[in-house]
Amino acid sequence: MGEPLRIGVVGLGKISGAYLSTLGHLPGVQVTALADLDPARAAVAVQHAPEARACGVDELLTADDVDLVLNLTIPAAHAEVATTALRAGKHVYGEKPFALDLAQARAVLAAADGLRVGCAPDTVLGTGVQTARRAVADGLIGVPTAANATFTSPGHESWHPDPEFYYRPGGGPLFDMGPYYLTALVHLLGPVERVVAAAGRARTTRTIGSGARAGTEFAVEVDTHVSGVLVHAGGAITTLTTSFEVVASTQPRIEIHGTEGSLSVPDPNRFDGDVALRPRGADSWTVLAPSAGYVGAARGIGVLDLAVNHAAGRPHRASAEVAVHVLDVMETLLTAAHQHSGLQVSTSCERPAPVPLDAVADGESARLTGTPS
Repeated sequence: MGEPLRIGVVGLGKISGAYLSTLGHLPGVQVTALADLDPARAAVAVQHAPEARACGVDELLTADDVDLVLNLTIPAAHAEVATTALRAGKHVYGEKPFALDLAQARAVLAAADGLRVGCAPDTVLGTGVQTARRAVADGLIGVPTAANATFTSPGHESWHPDPEFYYRPGGGPLFDMGPYYLTALVHLLGPVERVVAAAGRARTTRTIGSGARAGTEFAVEVDTHVSGVLVHAGGAITTLTTSFEVVASTQPRIEIHGTEGSLSVPDPNRFDGDVALRPRGADSWTVLAPSAGYVGAARGIGVLDLAVNHAAGRPHRASAEVAVHVLDVMETLLTAAHQHSGLQVSTSCERPAPVPLDAVADGESARLTGTPS
């Protein structure tokens, strides 16, 4: 790959630790700079990236030793930080959602001008979703006809010390967790053409349950339960539920059904997990051995995938195209719910290339035995 892709990380909240841990083990990338609006966070984060320096946000976005800006800010800042970095000539990889709305997303893409733009989730590149994708592609369930995808939770305020952003625009169960499920569904079944939806919120306020601010009440500004029906371009129909209103559930995360069988897909918020197949006529489920995907992957593998494919002149898999389509699907779901109607999704995307098991891309093995799982 030649020289490593030099990375500057902006936003050093809770998720940054997972990225820094992974990136420190990966070949082809090097963390060189760390920045946060709170300088104390940057100073602490340097302990986990000893080759990096702490600096201000503006300095990082224009630094000569930064090739790619890893944007881990809160959702409301995703588009602004990405656009500024791109205008400074930096590639960008960001946390989900890509932006707060499609208009912001298009502004980011307009600023790219040939630069690479990537976006989480990269969990879909692990052995869980990729093995399921391989099973579908190999015809193990016949022609895909339907799917169900379910994320339920009572909400994040019970454990997160600063949960307000989960209940503001760019948050809620759909924008917070929906990208994992919808990105997996795009890999498995292709882009979405039409949606029907309903949404609501049971409470107008929530109360922080842990940390120094426990007992603090805050306003709920977004829908906290969203259910939709998605029609994929290939004809399969997915029933999707995302909720912060469910105390507990035994529903599967994702199931894919076809003319010749059904497939149980693991949690798309994880990189691995069991994929189980039940063919027509069988009386039990069979767990499939991993057959595709980056092995031992963790958050940040999408950055390596971008770096490897950028060096090789190929499309990277955790792409802006997929992320913008997923954003469009989410935005259209909420609009359909509020209008009490079905709507066409205005964008589409190509499915990224599948990840072969232990794939070798320009000499970089997909087996990442040194990374945390």
